[in-house]
Amino acid sequence: MMIERVAQQDGRVLDFPLISDPDHAVIARYGLLNQHDPQARPIPHPTVFVIDRQGVVRWKFIEINYKIRPTNDDILAALSELSDADPAG
Repeated sequence: MMIERVAQQDGRVLDFPLISDPDHAVIARYGLLNQHDPQARPIPHPTVFVIDRQGVVRWKFIEINYKIRPTNDDILAALSELSDADPAG
């Protein structure tokens, strides 16, 4: 699982859920499936959403180029800003 991989690679334990979408239902619904080459297997666009406790997207990263990804530090900074703004933590 992704959570265990992050813990092994970065030495950090995640205390929040990560969502998996193996059948691409969510990816397709949000228009994130790269259908550029109809002869090739579709690849989802690299995307990260940081969503607050009320379900509001507070930070997002969407990139057309599958080789470009946000760094863990980028995501952690977005999470830190969210937790700094939310007194409930």
